Formats: sequence, C-alpha cells, structure tokens
Amino acid sequence: MGGRVLISGAGLAGPALAWWLGHHGFRPTVVELAPALRTGGSAVDYRGPVHLGLLQRMGVLEALRAVATSGTAMRFVDERGRRLMEMPPDFAGGDLEVRRGDLSRVLAGASGDRTEWIFGDTVTALTETAQGVRATFRSGGEREFDLVIGADGVHSTVRRLAFGPEKRFVRHLGHYVAGWDLPSSGPRATASPGRVSWHYNVPGRLAAVGDDGAFVAFSAPRPLTYDHRDVAAQQRLVRERFAGLGWEVPRMLAGLETAADFYFDAICRVDVPTWHRGRIALVGDAAWGATLGGMGNGTALVGAYVLAGELAAAGGDHAVALPRYQRRMARFARRAQKGGDTTGRFLAPRTARGIRLRNTLYNQPWMLRLTMSIADDRGARIDLPDYAAPSPAAA
Repeated sequence: MGGRVLISGAGLAGPALAWWLGHHGFRPTVVELAPALRTGGSAVDYRGPVHLGLLQRMGVLEALRAVATSGTAMRFVDERGRRLMEMPPDFAGGDLEVRRGDLSRVLAGASGDRTEWIFGDTVTALTETAQGVRATFRSGGEREFDLVIGADGVHSTVRRLAFGPEKRFVRHLGHYVAGWDLPSSGPRATASPGRVSWHYNVPGRLAAVGDDGAFVAFSAPRPLTYDHRDVAAQQRLVRERFAGLGWEVPRMLAGLETAADFYFDAICRVDVPTWHRGRIALVGDAAWGATLGGMGNGTALVGAYVLAGELAAAGGDHAVALPRYQRRMARFARRAQKGGDTTGRFLAPRTARGIRLRNTLYNQPWMLRLTMSIADDRGARIDLPDYAAPSPAAA
C-alpha cells in the first residue's frame, strides 16, 4: 500500500506523529481547524529518559532546551500574599518545560517538507472504502487516504465521527480550569528570584498568576452546559465563579477583556476501549486524555513513536499494526493517565479543611519526594522497540 496518512490536529500529538511517519517513509497530511499553529499557551513538560530520549532521536531536544522555561515554582499564598506552601519547579516542570506554542513550532518545523499542512479546515465525514478512507472537509473538498488518525484532543472530531458521541468516552472529574495571558505577570507588589507562580485558594476555587499569565480552577460536581468553542460564554462563567474575590483576582478578571489566548475546559478523562476501527485510529488525548496531571504531552510523544513504528514494522498493514500499537501502549497510557484523577482536588479543594490539609501535607519533604517519584515512574515504565529503519513498503 501507499503511505497517505491524514492526521487531524496540529497541537502536540499531531506534529510528533507527522515527524515519525515521515521518518518511516509515509506521506502525512495534517489538518487543523485553527488558522495557524498556536503561538501562545501555558508551559508543558517532558519527564525522564523515555521522553527526552525520543526528543533526542527526533533531533529537537537542543532546540527545545534553547526555549525552555526552566520550570516554575508553585507558591500558595493567603489573601495578603503570605506564603503557605510551595512546590518546587520540577514538580510541574519535569526535566524539560517549554511553552506549548514553542513546542508546536519546533515539532512542526522539524517535519520539513515531509508533511503537508492544511490550516483553517477540518474533517466533517469519514467513509471507509475498499482502498482507504474518504475524508470530507468543511471547505467542501474530498480526498482519500490510506489511514486517518485522530490527534485532535479531548474533544476529538475524528473520534466523534468514527467511534461515537463524546459522552460515551469523556468522564467529568468535578472541576473546570481556565487560563489566559495578562499584560504583566505575577502579583504586582511581590518580587521573587526565579520563575514563580502565585496561587490563592478559597474553598472550591483557585486563582493563580505567573509568567504564563492567569490560571483558575473551580469545583463543579456536575458538567456545565456550554459550547466549548464559545469563548465569550466561557469567560462569563469564569467571571461569575470568581466575582467578589480579593487578592489579584480583580486584575485577573479585568485581563479577560484583552486576552489574546484564552483556554477553558473541564478536568476530564478520556477512556476509549479500542483506539482503532478499520483504517481509523486515535492517539494522544483523543484516545487516553486527562486534562491536567495525566502526563498527556509525554505520553502523546511515546504514542506517536509507537504508532508510526508499528505501521512501519508491518509494512503499512493497518490490520496488523494498529492492534500491536494498542497492546504496546495501553498499560503505559492508562498508568500515566491516573495522575489526572486527583488534579482538581489538589488545585481547588472544596473545603477550608481540605485546603489546610493539602498545605500541611505538601510542606513535608517526604510527601514531595513520594509524589515526584510516582510521576517519574509513570513516565518511564515502558520498553520501547527500536523502529529505526524506514519500511520500504511505506515509501
């Protein structure tokens, strides 16, 4: 067979998969609804020898180190700015932390001429044929590919079209988060060496500011009704939930008016029993997502490597490669995903007692060591084959 692979999504999993497919001789096409690669966004991290080893093999590790943010300490404070508890930079930043926009740019740039990029469009229908998959695009065109891969996140269009409605696979975990850029970072009256983000809690809510702008989290036991593409409606929800709070919150909410980069979503978990159906498959958050704390970025990198490698090892035979991909990735992805199950409760405990208990526990060095040891273990426990040689059948 040929090697025409359509990838939906140009976030993080999509460009990584495009690189590895191109490396193995396939011809990837990436379609992305946004008009261009994202330029802003919060920091994301890679952790441990598995993640860093793959970035080294892709030839992008040094480029990413050149734009690394060096990690950010998470300082929890009271309304008057007094320190209550602090998490070290490597708690959230891992071994390599970069801004999401820089990561997308470096990964996409590394693909060079081996990848076709289509921006401002998306798939609206997928029809499997005897020879491949016919993709219909919102722009009105149709094209046929040998394979289609959904790398389009928690709210995956490919998953909805090929596997079923989102409600079958996405489970709400009781909290929402939002983030946006601010004209200036950090509490105005506070100076501190190094990168620090300041976090302020009241029961069920968290407000934070730092070099990456503003971030909030709030408790919501049941899913809220809103359009995940309606930014104005999402900003109204944030204003309603945080109205009346002191500290830096009024300045943060005022910054919503001019925010150029706004993000809002539930903390949720994606569970898809089988990541492939015929010639269509899922990778990254579309298959095993956890909004925060689930090591989604690093796991997506590993998944892209394994998916492309298994396709190459099978000479492009999807019926052989896709089941092998899931068998090799499933335990690793599920283990990493578990970290997201408690993220909301850590960020925004629902009671004053819960806030005090968290602060007390994480002021203990042993608790920090245990938490970071678990995270390191989740990012390293996989034995990856060497898919070094491109497959002649895929060329």
